[in-house]
Amino acid sequence: MLKLYNSLTRKIEDFKPLNAPGVTIYTCGPTVYQYAHIGNLRAYMTSDLLVRTLKLTGLEPTFVINITDVGHLVSDADTGEDKLEKSAKREGKTAWEVAAFYTKAFLSDYHALNFTEPAILARATDHIQEQIDLISRLEEKGYTYIINDGVYFDTSKFEEYGKMSTLHQIKEGARVEINEEKRNPRDFALWKFSPKYLETSFSDASPKKKRDMEWESPWVRPGTDSTKGFPGWHIECSAMAMKYLGETLDIHTGGVDHVSIHHTNEIAQSEAATGKKFVNYWLHTAFMLVGGQKISKSLGNGYRLDDLEKAGFTSLDLRYLYLSAHYRQEMNFSWEGLEAAKNALERLRNTVSSWEAGNEGASEFEAKFKTALGEDLNTPRALAAMWDMLKANITTEKKMHSLLKMDAVLGLGLRDSLGKQEQREIVPDEVKRLVKQRDEARSLKDFKTSDVLRDKIRELGYIIQDDGKNVTIKKLTS
Repeated sequence: MLKLYNSLTRKIEDFKPLNAPGVTIYTCGPTVYQYAHIGNLRAYMTSDLLVRTLKLTGLEPTFVINITDVGHLVSDADTGEDKLEKSAKREGKTAWEVAAFYTKAFLSDYHALNFTEPAILARATDHIQEQIDLISRLEEKGYTYIINDGVYFDTSKFEEYGKMSTLHQIKEGARVEINEEKRNPRDFALWKFSPKYLETSFSDASPKKKRDMEWESPWVRPGTDSTKGFPGWHIECSAMAMKYLGETLDIHTGGVDHVSIHHTNEIAQSEAATGKKFVNYWLHTAFMLVGGQKISKSLGNGYRLDDLEKAGFTSLDLRYLYLSAHYRQEMNFSWEGLEAAKNALERLRNTVSSWEAGNEGASEFEAKFKTALGEDLNTPRALAAMWDMLKANITTEKKMHSLLKMDAVLGLGLRDSLGKQEQREIVPDEVKRLVKQRDEARSLKDFKTSDVLRDKIRELGYIIQDDGKNVTIKKLTS
C-alpha cells in the first residue's frame, strides 16, 4: 500500500489510481531562462522517486514534464518582462536561442542525476493552440474578462479558488506594482497582449522593437487592432497536462513555492473549464537551503551541478544526498554533508565491488525497504533498510540480488558501475567459491570451518576484510 501526503487535503492518504495499473503524473518543469541550481533540481528527485516507487509496486506510470519557454513573467502579479525576453536582452540572443540553450543545459543535468525519462517532454511553445483553445473554453463559460494588457481569469466566479492555499498569500502590493484594471488582486492572466511596438534609437534600419515570441489570437488589445500576444504562465500546464493525461490526473508534483499561486491557478482554470476535479493527489517538494540560508543571487549560493563537479563531486553524490532527506523536509546543503554522501556512496560501491547477484534475495529487507517507500516515499528509512541488509549475516549473493532491486528505485547506478571490469578487481572463480562457502559457514555459526576457508583464501593471494558490518575481498600486496 502506497501512502502519500496530499497537499490539497493536507493529510496522508492511501494512493488509489483512477485506472490501475495505469497512473498519470504531471511535473512542473523549469522556466528555461537560466541554469537550474541544486535547489531547483531537488524537485525532480521527488518525481523520479515517485515514478520508480510506483513501478516497484507493479503500477504503470505515464510521466509528463513541461518546459516553460514562454509566458513566465518576472512578477507574480502578471506584470514586468517575460523571463525569456529579459534573458535574451542580457545575453544578446533571441528568446528562442535562450530557451534552446537552457533547455539543453537542464536536460544535461537531469540525465546526469539519473532521473527517469518522461514519456513526454512538453514545451509550451509547441502547444500555443491548445492554450488558446482552453482560454476560449473559459471565455465561453464566462470566467474571463479583457483589460488593456490581456485576458484575465475572474477568480470571484470560481467559488473554490484558493482551496489548496491560504488566500492571504495571494496578494499584490507586497513586492510588485498593483494592476488597478484587474477586478480582483488575485485574478491572473490567461493571455497577455504584446506590448505596443516602441520607437528605438538602436538603429535607423530597425525602427521598432517587438517581442521575439508572439502569436495571433482571437482577442484584440483594447484601442488597437492588434491580436498578437502570448500565453500566461499558468495556462500552459493545464492545457498540456489535460492533452496528454486527461481532464483528471492522478498526481501532480512540483516545488512547494508553486502551491499558493501557480498550482492554485492551475486548479481554478482547469476545473472551471471542465467541471471536474483536476488532480487527485498533489505532491510538493520542500525548499533546499544552503548553509542555512535561502538560495539567492545576492548570496551567490545557487550552486549548479557543474560547481559540484569542479569541487570533486559527482552528480550521484548529490543524488545520494537528496535521498538522505524526506522530500517534504526542508533540506540544508553543506559541503560537509555532500562529502558524507560521497563517502557513503563510495563505501557502498567498495562493499559490493566483488559481489555477484544470486537467484534469490533477502526478502525480509526488501519488505522493509518497500514499506519505507510506501510511507510517503520515506527515503531515509529506505536507505537505513538497505544498510541494515548489508550488515546482516546473510550471503553476499542474496544481498546483491536485493541491492539491485533496491537500486532500481534509489537510482545510484550500482549495476552499471559493477558491470565495468575496470572499476573492480577481477577475483578468480576459486576465490569466489571459497568466499561463498565461508559466508555460508558463518551464517551457520561454524566459525572453525570459516577460519579454515579464510586461510585457504589467503594462500591464493587474497584476504577477507570484515569490519563487523561488511565483507570485501582484497588482493594481497607484496
